[in-house]
Amino acid sequence: MENFDVVIAGAGPTGLACGIELKRRGVSAVLIDKGCVVNSLYNYPTNMVFFTTPELLEIGDIPMTSLNDKPVRAEALKYYRRVADHYKLDIRQYQHVSQISGADGAFVTHSTDIHGRAHEYGSKKVIFSTGYYDVPNMLNVPGENLPKVIHYYKEAHPYYNHDVIVVGAKNSAAIAALELLWSGARVTLVHRGEGIHRNVKYWIKPNIENRIKSGEIRAFFRSKVLLIDELRAIITTPEGEITLKNDFVFAMTGYRPDLTFLAAHGIRLDPETQRPYTNPETLESDRKGIYLAGVLVAGMHTNEIFIENGRFHGKIIAEAISAL
Repeated sequence: MENFDVVIAGAGPTGLACGIELKRRGVSAVLIDKGCVVNSLYNYPTNMVFFTTPELLEIGDIPMTSLNDKPVRAEALKYYRRVADHYKLDIRQYQHVSQISGADGAFVTHSTDIHGRAHEYGSKKVIFSTGYYDVPNMLNVPGENLPKVIHYYKEAHPYYNHDVIVVGAKNSAAIAALELLWSGARVTLVHRGEGIHRNVKYWIKPNIENRIKSGEIRAFFRSKVLLIDELRAIITTPEGEITLKNDFVFAMTGYRPDLTFLAAHGIRLDPETQRPYTNPETLESDRKGIYLAGVLVAGMHTNEIFIENGRFHGKIIAEAISAL
C-alpha cells in the first residue's frame, strides 16, 4: 500500500487545483481518476467552444492562452496537461475508486485499474472531486437502453442522412441539433417546456429558433418521448401521440453527481436539494476527514458551480488541511 497525506478522487480541473494547492503547502497527494486527466472535458463535443474566457479557466497561476475570445476543447485539454506537468502532480489515470475505508487520519482508498488489478492508498485525508458528468439524467422510457440512444454528443458527422431526435432545449441540446442539421441529418427536437430555454447563450438561441421557424428543424414543445425502438420513437404532444421514423436519439437531458457514492461513504445529503452537508469554511463533509470539491458541493443544483468557481475550492481545502 502506498501512503500519502491526501488522496484526491478525480483529476478534473478542480481536482488538479486541489493537488496544486496541497503541493504548494508541502502536503503529499495522489490524484486518482477512472479516466484520463480532465476526463469530462475530454468527453465534451469535439468542436465545443467554452462559454467563458480563458482567464476564468486558469488554475495554479498558469496563464491560459486562446486564439479567440473563448477557448475551445482542444486548447483546454492542452492547457490542463501543461499545468499537470508543470506542477509534477502524481496522477493515476484509468483507476476506478470503489471504496474509501477507515477513518479520519487513517483512510484506505481502494481502486481497480483497467487491467483489473487492485490498488490501495493510505492517507490521512480524502478529497472527492468527481464532478457530475458521469451520471446522465435518464428519460426512463422503454428502449432507452438501445445502442441508438446517446447521452453524450460528440460530433455530428456519423449521423449524416439519418433521422435523429434531440431531447432537451438547453445549450447542449441546441448545439447538438444545429451541428447535426449542418452535417446533413434530419433533426427533430423534443422538449417538455414551452420553447428553447431562456438561458441558452445569446449567440445560439436565435440561430436554433430561426432553424425551427424555417422548418429546417422540426420541433415539438410541451412534449415527451414515450417509447423508443429500433426504427421509430413515439412521443406525446399537446395534439396527441405521434410516431416518428428514427435512427438515433440524443438525450441531452443533463447530468448529476453520483450521490449514491457519496451516501455510501457516510456523507449526508439534504433530502430536498441533495446538497451534501459541508462546513462552508473548510468544505469538510459530515464524514470527518473527507472533503468535497467542485460541483459535488451543489448537489442537484449543478448549474451553480463550474470550473470558474470550483477551481477556488482547492485553496479552501488545502488551507484547512495544512492548518491541522
